[in-house]
Amino acid sequence: MASISSKTALTTLRQLLSELRKQSSSPKLAENQMARYILSQYRKYQTTDQQLCKAADEMHFRAKSYCEYLHNARRYREINTEFKGKGERTVGETANMVGFKMPHDPK
Repeated sequence: MASISSKTALTTLRQLLSELRKQSSSPKLAENQMARYILSQYRKYQTTDQQLCKAADEMHFRAKSYCEYLHNARRYREINTEFKGKGERTVGETANMVGFKMPHDPK
């Protein structure tokens, strides 16, 4: 990260912590080991991300990619539980699930 206080790095950090908060079982984010690791990495590469001789935005790209991974994994679980196979459904239940109404239903 160019600086932990730069706008893009700070936004990505907030998004990461938000996703961790949504997926965490513990009420406090300070108890989450993953959150502590992410904050330590942000502090470690606060002055420059050139320490590892990588591209200028490599660390920010990694953080953004991980944030997107966490978000999409959470959305996948939500969608999977909503539409997971529950056996045979009636035609009316299937129509309601996808947002249609049966022809005999009042509008």
